[in-house]
Amino acid sequence: MEKSPEELYQERVKRILDACTGKVPDRVPIMGPYELFVYNYAGVTIKEAMNDYALARRACHKFLDDFQPDADFGPVLAYPAQPMEFLGVKWFRWAGHGLGDNIMYQFVEGEYMKAEEYDEFIYDPSHFMATKWLPRSFQALEGFAGFPPMRLMMWFGWTGLLTAFAQPEVQRALQNAIKAGKLLSKWFASLGRYTQEIKKKGFPLAYGAFSWPPFDIIGDTLRGTRGIMSDMIRRPDKLLKALEITTQLCIEYGSAAAGADLPLTWIWMHKGSEGFMSDEQYATFYWPFLKRAIEGLVERGCIVVIYCEGNDTPRLKYFVDVPKGKVVYHFATMDMAKAKEMLHGIAAISGNVPNRLLLTGTPDDVKAYCKWLIDTVGKDGGYIMDTSALLDEAKPENVKAMFEFTREYGVYR
Repeated sequence: MEKSPEELYQERVKRILDACTGKVPDRVPIMGPYELFVYNYAGVTIKEAMNDYALARRACHKFLDDFQPDADFGPVLAYPAQPMEFLGVKWFRWAGHGLGDNIMYQFVEGEYMKAEEYDEFIYDPSHFMATKWLPRSFQALEGFAGFPPMRLMMWFGWTGLLTAFAQPEVQRALQNAIKAGKLLSKWFASLGRYTQEIKKKGFPLAYGAFSWPPFDIIGDTLRGTRGIMSDMIRRPDKLLKALEITTQLCIEYGSAAAGADLPLTWIWMHKGSEGFMSDEQYATFYWPFLKRAIEGLVERGCIVVIYCEGNDTPRLKYFVDVPKGKVVYHFATMDMAKAKEMLHGIAAISGNVPNRLLLTGTPDDVKAYCKWLIDTVGKDGGYIMDTSALLDEAKPENVKAMFEFTREYGVYR
C-alpha cells in the first residue's frame, strides 16, 4: 500500500533524527544543500531564480520530485536580488550585479571594523553594528552613520536622541530600510510558501536556522581575513574579548532552529580549517568559543551541523569534545575512516562525495565511492550522504546515481 505524504514526512524526519542522534536509522539518509545545480537542472539561470521567486520554487520542486532527498533546502540559497540591489550591498557580487547571469554569488571581503574600534564593538555591539557596520555595508543606509547611542535615551537623553530623527540623511536611511523590509518580506513569504508546499508532498526542510562560528563572525563580517589574522598576533586580548560577544551572537543566530521538526542549526566554518591557523591558534581563538556556542545551542534544543569546508582532519581531536548525539560534522575533505573511528558514538558525520567526481566521473564511479562511504562511515549508523560542498556543476546522471544507490544499498534493516 502506498504511503501517504504525512507518513513519508514522519519517516524522513525520523530517519534523519536517528542518524543525527546516534541511533541506527532504517537506511542512510541523503540530502544536500545544492546551489546552482538545482537551477541548471531545471534550465533556469541563477539570475532568474534570484529575481523570480515563483520560478525559483518551481525549479526546486523539479529537483525534489526527481531526486527525492530526505530533506530539502529549497530556494533559500538563491538570495533575493531586488532588495540587495536597492540597498547597495558592498560585500557581495551576484548574477547580474558584477557577475554573469549564471554565476553563483561571490563574497567580497573587506574591513568593516577597524583595528582601533575593538573597544567600541565590545562596549556596545548593537550601536556599532547600527552606526558603523550598516552604513559601511549598505549604500542606502549610510545615513545611520553618527546616530546617537540608544543607551543614552534615558531621562532627558530622549530629547537629543529623537532630534536625530529630524536629520534628512537619517530619514532617508529609515525610508530605505522600510522599503528594503517590504522587498525582503516577499522573499521570506516565498520561502515560507515553499516550506508548506514540500511538507504537503512529504518532505521536511533541511534547516531550522543558520549561524557562523564566533571567530568567523569577526573574520568574515568585521575585520576580514587579513585583519583578524594580524589581530591574533598584535591584539590578542581585544580579539578574545570580542569573541566572548560573538559567541553569544552565534547562539542567538542559531537558536531559531529549536522547536522545528528537524531542529538543525547549520554553522558554516570558513576559517578554522587547516591552512588558516596553527593548532595553537585554533586551540586559543577558534575552538573554545565554537565549543561554547555548540553547547549553548544544544541547551536551547538544537542539533548543530558544523559544515567544514576545508581539510579538518587535524581538528578531530577537538571535535570529539561536544555533547553526545547532538552534533553533525559535515566534511568536505577528511580522512573519513579516522573520522568514523574517533567520532562514532559522539557525533554524526555527513558529506564527502567529491564535487569533482560528480562533474567528471561516471555513475559507476559515483556508486563505488558511495559504497565505500556507506561501508566505512555508515557502519552502525551515524552517517548522512551528501556532497563534499555546495554543488554548482555536476552531471545529472551522477547525482541521480548517488541518490538511487544510497537508497538501494544503504539499508540497515
